[in-house]
Amino acid sequence: MHILLVHGLGRTTLSVSGLARYLRRAGHSTETFGYVGAVQSFPRIRDRLRVRLECIASGEQAYAVVGHSLGGLLLRAALPGVQPRPQHLVMLGTPNRPPRLARRFRSWWPFRIVTGDVGQRLGDPEFFAELPRPPVPYTIIAGTRGHRGRASPFAGEQNDWIVGVTETLVSDADEPVLLPVGHTFMMSNRAVRAAVLRALANVAA
Repeated sequence: MHILLVHGLGRTTLSVSGLARYLRRAGHSTETFGYVGAVQSFPRIRDRLRVRLECIASGEQAYAVVGHSLGGLLLRAALPGVQPRPQHLVMLGTPNRPPRLARRFRSWWPFRIVTGDVGQRLGDPEFFAELPRPPVPYTIIAGTRGHRGRASPFAGEQNDWIVGVTETLVSDADEPVLLPVGHTFMMSNRAVRAAVLRALANVAA
Protein backbone atom coordinates (compact mmCIF):
# COMPACT_ATOMS: atom_id res chain seq x y z
CA MET A 1 0.00 0.00 0.00
CA HIS A 2 1.13 3.56 -0.69
CA ILE A 3 0.95 5.96 2.26
CA LEU A 4 0.97 9.77 2.28
CA LEU A 5 2.09 11.37 5.55
CA VAL A 6 1.26 14.97 6.51
CA HIS A 7 3.08 16.64 9.41
CA GLY A 8 1.71 18.97 12.06
CA LEU A 9 1.78 22.75 12.55
CA GLY A 10 5.24 24.17 13.14
CA ARG A 11 6.95 20.98 12.00
CA THR A 12 8.42 19.81 8.69
CA THR A 13 8.43 16.60 6.69
CA LEU A 14 11.47 15.55 8.72
CA SER A 15 9.17 15.07 11.73
CA VAL A 16 7.38 12.18 10.01
CA SER A 17 10.37 10.79 8.14
CA GLY A 18 11.08 8.23 10.85
CA LEU A 19 7.52 6.93 10.69
CA ALA A 20 7.81 6.83 6.90
CA ARG A 21 10.96 4.69 7.14
CA TYR A 22 9.24 2.39 9.63
CA LEU A 23 6.32 1.88 7.25
CA ARG A 24 8.66 1.25 4.33
CA ARG A 25 10.45 -1.45 6.27
CA ALA A 26 7.05 -3.04 6.81
CA GLY A 27 6.56 -3.22 3.04
CA HIS A 28 4.66 -0.02 2.27
CA SER A 29 5.72 2.77 -0.08
CA THR A 30 5.55 6.28 1.38
CA GLU A 31 5.72 9.95 0.55
CA THR A 32 5.38 13.11 2.63
CA PHE A 33 3.59 16.42 2.11
CA GLY A 34 5.09 19.62 3.46
CA TYR A 35 3.80 23.12 4.19
CA VAL A 36 4.63 26.20 6.28
CA GLY A 37 1.63 27.07 8.41
CA ALA A 38 3.06 30.38 9.62
CA VAL A 39 2.96 31.92 6.13
CA GLN A 40 0.50 29.80 4.13
CA SER A 41 -3.26 29.98 4.65
CA PHE A 42 -5.27 26.88 5.43
CA PRO A 43 -7.17 27.01 2.11
CA ARG A 44 -3.93 27.30 0.13
CA ILE A 45 -2.38 24.31 1.90
CA ARG A 46 -5.60 22.32 1.55
CA ASP A 47 -5.78 22.97 -2.19
CA ARG A 48 -2.15 21.93 -2.69
CA LEU A 49 -2.80 18.79 -0.70
CA ARG A 50 -5.89 17.97 -2.75
CA VAL A 51 -3.82 18.16 -5.95
CA ARG A 52 -1.29 15.78 -4.40
CA LEU A 53 -4.03 13.37 -3.36
CA GLU A 54 -5.60 13.44 -6.81
CA CYS A 55 -2.23 12.55 -8.31
CA ILE A 56 -1.86 9.59 -5.95
CA ALA A 57 -5.46 8.51 -6.58
CA SER A 58 -4.85 8.47 -10.33
CA GLY A 59 -2.40 5.61 -9.89
CA GLU A 60 -3.25 1.94 -9.69
CA GLN A 61 -1.94 1.34 -6.17
CA ALA A 62 -4.24 1.30 -3.13
CA TYR A 63 -3.33 4.08 -0.70
CA ALA A 64 -3.91 5.40 2.80
CA VAL A 65 -3.16 8.70 4.54
CA VAL A 66 -1.64 9.58 7.92
CA GLY A 67 -1.79 13.01 9.51
CA HIS A 68 -0.14 14.28 12.69
CA SER A 69 -2.08 17.01 14.52
CA LEU A 70 -3.03 19.69 11.96
CA GLY A 71 -2.09 17.23 9.23
CA GLY A 72 -5.21 15.25 10.06
CA LEU A 73 -7.42 18.33 9.67
CA LEU A 74 -5.80 19.17 6.34
CA LEU A 75 -6.54 15.67 5.13
CA ARG A 76 -10.15 15.90 6.30
CA ALA A 77 -10.53 19.15 4.38
CA ALA A 78 -8.77 17.95 1.22
CA LEU A 79 -10.24 14.47 0.80
CA PRO A 80 -13.83 15.28 -0.28
CA GLY A 81 -14.06 14.94 -4.04
CA VAL A 82 -10.89 12.87 -4.41
CA GLN A 83 -11.59 9.61 -6.25
CA PRO A 84 -10.82 6.90 -5.60
CA ARG A 85 -10.61 7.66 -1.92
CA PRO A 86 -7.87 6.32 0.35
CA GLN A 87 -8.64 3.10 2.12
CA HIS A 88 -7.97 4.56 5.57
CA LEU A 89 -7.12 7.76 7.45
CA VAL A 90 -4.95 7.65 10.57
CA MET A 91 -4.92 10.77 12.77
CA LEU A 92 -2.19 11.23 15.38
CA GLY A 93 -3.17 13.72 18.08
CA THR A 94 -5.39 15.59 15.65
CA PRO A 95 -7.71 18.14 17.32
CA ASN A 96 -10.98 17.23 15.63
CA ARG A 97 -12.76 19.59 18.00
CA PRO A 98 -11.74 23.16 18.94
CA PRO A 99 -8.65 22.75 21.14
CA ARG A 100 -8.87 24.76 24.32
CA LEU A 101 -5.25 25.91 24.12
CA ALA A 102 -5.77 27.42 20.66
CA ARG A 103 -8.91 29.17 21.93
CA ARG A 104 -6.99 30.51 24.91
CA PHE A 105 -4.01 31.85 22.96
CA ARG A 106 -5.77 32.86 19.75
CA SER A 107 -5.52 36.60 20.49
CA TRP A 108 -1.97 36.39 21.92
CA TRP A 109 0.32 38.10 19.39
CA PRO A 110 3.25 35.61 19.60
CA PHE A 111 0.79 32.81 18.82
CA ARG A 112 -0.62 34.80 15.90
CA ILE A 113 2.86 35.38 14.47
CA VAL A 114 4.04 31.78 14.84
CA THR A 115 0.86 30.07 13.62
CA GLY A 116 -0.61 32.58 11.15
CA ASP A 117 -3.99 32.00 9.54
CA VAL A 118 -3.95 28.33 10.50
CA GLY A 119 -3.63 29.09 14.21
CA GLN A 120 -6.56 31.49 14.08
CA ARG A 121 -8.72 28.81 12.51
CA LEU A 122 -7.77 26.33 15.22
CA GLY A 123 -9.25 28.71 17.77
CA ASP A 124 -12.46 29.23 15.80
CA PRO A 125 -15.39 26.87 16.59
CA GLU A 126 -17.05 27.81 13.29
CA PHE A 127 -14.06 26.43 11.40
CA PHE A 128 -14.58 23.04 13.01
CA ALA A 129 -18.33 23.16 12.45
CA GLU A 130 -17.72 23.58 8.71
CA LEU A 131 -14.95 20.97 8.47
CA PRO A 132 -16.05 17.90 6.47
CA ARG A 133 -16.36 14.65 8.35
CA PRO A 134 -13.78 12.07 7.25
CA PRO A 135 -15.19 10.47 4.08
CA VAL A 136 -13.25 7.26 4.74
CA PRO A 137 -12.76 4.86 7.67
CA TYR A 138 -10.37 6.32 10.22
CA THR A 139 -8.31 5.55 13.29
CA ILE A 140 -7.58 8.10 16.02
CA ILE A 141 -4.43 7.76 18.11
CA ALA A 142 -4.36 10.03 21.17
CA GLY A 143 -1.67 10.68 23.76
CA THR A 144 -2.20 10.59 27.51
CA ARG A 145 1.18 11.68 28.91
CA GLY A 146 0.13 15.26 29.64
CA HIS A 147 -0.24 16.62 33.17
CA ARG A 148 -3.61 16.45 34.85
CA GLY A 149 -4.73 18.24 37.97
CA ARG A 150 -5.51 21.67 39.33
CA ALA A 151 -2.61 23.33 37.50
CA SER A 152 -3.46 21.77 34.16
CA PRO A 153 -5.66 23.54 31.59
CA PHE A 154 -7.15 20.09 30.99
CA ALA A 155 -8.09 19.61 34.67
CA GLY A 156 -8.66 15.87 35.11
CA GLU A 157 -8.92 15.00 31.42
CA GLN A 158 -6.34 12.80 29.73
CA ASN A 159 -4.22 14.81 27.32
CA ASP A 160 -0.93 14.88 25.43
CA TRP A 161 0.11 18.33 26.77
CA ILE A 162 -1.43 20.06 23.72
CA VAL A 163 -4.68 18.26 22.88
CA GLY A 164 -7.18 16.62 25.23
CA VAL A 165 -8.40 13.12 24.40
CA THR A 166 -11.98 14.36 23.97
CA GLU A 167 -10.69 16.99 21.52
CA THR A 168 -9.42 14.24 19.20
CA LEU A 169 -12.89 12.78 18.70
CA VAL A 170 -14.81 13.29 15.48
CA SER A 171 -17.87 11.60 16.97
CA ASP A 172 -18.81 10.87 20.56
CA ALA A 173 -18.85 7.19 19.57
CA ASP A 174 -15.18 7.21 18.57
CA GLU A 175 -12.82 4.96 20.49
CA PRO A 176 -9.31 6.33 20.06
CA VAL A 177 -6.20 4.27 20.61
CA LEU A 178 -4.80 5.71 23.85
CA LEU A 179 -1.04 5.63 24.39
CA PRO A 180 1.17 7.26 27.07
CA VAL A 181 2.88 9.71 24.72
CA GLY A 182 3.17 13.46 24.31
CA HIS A 183 1.88 15.44 21.37
CA THR A 184 4.94 16.87 19.65
CA PHE A 185 6.97 13.71 19.12
CA MET A 186 4.32 11.00 19.22
CA MET A 187 5.04 9.89 15.64
CA SER A 188 8.54 8.91 16.77
CA ASN A 189 7.25 6.62 19.52
CA ARG A 190 7.51 2.87 18.92
CA ALA A 191 4.05 2.13 20.29
CA VAL A 192 2.49 4.81 18.09
CA ARG A 193 4.28 3.52 15.00
CA ALA A 194 3.13 -0.01 15.77
CA ALA A 195 -0.46 1.24 16.21
CA VAL A 196 -0.31 2.97 12.82
CA LEU A 197 0.96 -0.22 11.21
CA ARG A 198 -1.81 -2.27 12.85
CA ALA A 199 -4.46 0.15 11.60
CA LEU A 200 -3.13 -0.16 8.07
CA ALA A 201 -2.76 -3.94 8.34
CA ASN A 202 -6.40 -4.25 9.33
CA VAL A 203 -7.34 -2.36 6.17
CA ALA A 204 -5.19 -4.55 3.95
CA ALA A 205 -6.39 -7.79 5.54
